Amino acid sequence: MRQRIQECLTENVSMHGARVVSSKPWRRNERLNVYALPGDFRARARVVYCEPLGVNSFAIGLKLLAATGKWN
Repeated sequence: MRQRIQECLTENVSMHGARVVSSKPWRRNERLNVYALPGDFRARARVVYCEPLGVNSFAIGLKLLAATGKWN
């Protein structure tokens, strides 16, 4: 199983999901681990959408499946 690590900018976050901006596209239904830096927030998430924003920029909608900690 190939693991990739990518730092993304958060545009919006709620108790149930988040919208992040990534330099690479992610596949719908792909599962991932989310870590907030700084802070102790951790979550399992699923990609619900991936929309191109421009050159090498994608809006990624995430559904948070299991979360712990606080998003700073």
